[in-house]
Order: sequence, then C-alpha cells, then structure tokens
Amino acid sequence: MLLPKIIAIDGPVASGKTAVGRQLAHRVGYRFVDTGMMYRACTYLALRQGVDIGDSEGLASLAATTAMDIVVTSQGERLLANGEDVTIHLRTPQVQACVSDVAKVQGVRVAMVVQQQHMAEAGEVVMVGRDIGTKVLPNAGKVYLDASVEERVRRRLAEAFGRETEAGVRANIDLRDRIDMEREESPLRVADDAVVVETDALDVEGVVSAVIVALGGKA
Repeated sequence: MLLPKIIAIDGPVASGKTAVGRQLAHRVGYRFVDTGMMYRACTYLALRQGVDIGDSEGLASLAATTAMDIVVTSQGERLLANGEDVTIHLRTPQVQACVSDVAKVQGVRVAMVVQQQHMAEAGEVVMVGRDIGTKVLPNAGKVYLDASVEERVRRRLAEAFGRETEAGVRANIDLRDRIDMEREESPLRVADDAVVVETDALDVEGVVSAVIVALGGKA
C-alpha cells in the first residue's frame, strides 16, 4: 500500500512532531511544512510592528496581509514573510512567550489555514501542527503523536541546555496544553480517523518507522 500523498501530523508541544515530520518527509521524498513556524512569524511581526498581542482584530489583519512560504535551503527550512526571511527571529524568548496567545486568535488561524491548504495543494507533503488533521487537511492520512508530560518536560530540558528549570518548563507545557486544547478555534484534539502513536519509548527513527507502518507503508 502506498503512503497517502498528504500526511498530517498533530500533537501537543514537545511530542516530537517537528523532528519526526522532517525526517519522515526526507525519507519518503515529500515536502515538509511546520505550521508552527507560521504562527511564530506572525507573532514576531506583531511584536516588531507594535501590534498589541491582545488586539485580535489587529492580529487577524496582520495575518491576512502577510504572505508566508516555507522553503528548504542548505540551512534547513526558512520562513519567508512577504518575501523576508524571518527564521532567525522565530525562537526568541519574546516570541516564545506570546505565540500561544497569537495562535489562539480565530482570525489568525483562519488566515493561516488558507495558506496552509494552498501549500498542500500539490500533494507529497508532510504537514505538522495542532489542527492539521482536524481542520487544515481533513482528507490527509492522519497521525497524532503523543507523549507523557514527564517525557515532554525531559525533552524540552535537554533542548534548553541548562537555560531553563524543570519547574519552568513544566509550567510552560501545562499552559500551552491548556491554551491549545481550550481555544475556541480549532482546538487540539485527536481526529476521529487518526492513528495515535505514543512516542515515550521511541527515538525519532522509531517513531518515523511506526508512522510509516501506521499509514500503510513499509518501514
């Protein structure tokens, strides 16, 4: 059985979506789209342009007038916002602190979904996020990656290289889970026809193989 031409991977923060999606796309020769980069870019532009994070209409207008694209270069994926490469700014503490509040705005999500659907029109794409299978690409082959809070905290601490405390990381994950699952527009949930893959006991290669098998391919 061939893999679906469009693969949607959802899951909570630190469940492994980005690493797994990127490696899966590389293995099967598909384009990789990390939709989280788009919400981070919108957050960065709002901060740079002085749009209040509490101004839903202002944020929605910004999202609707910003053309985004994700391109692959020798440096990896790059996010272009109206042609400007803003990738270097997407992981700053300022963006990190505000992205969940921006991403929960209905008008922002509506604008991003339109662009994400356009990115997937040609097929052969692996798209990761929190509402890809439930909202953005309902006809895709769907996978939901999950992991325990303890494992997700461990992963984030390993990425932080001592810059964050366990208590701080746990509080951030709890907050982002709550925002993602309780927002009115496209809350995080498992699509009815998604395959759930628990990632606690698997490395990235193991998860990728599990996803391929779950979608009908051969690892």
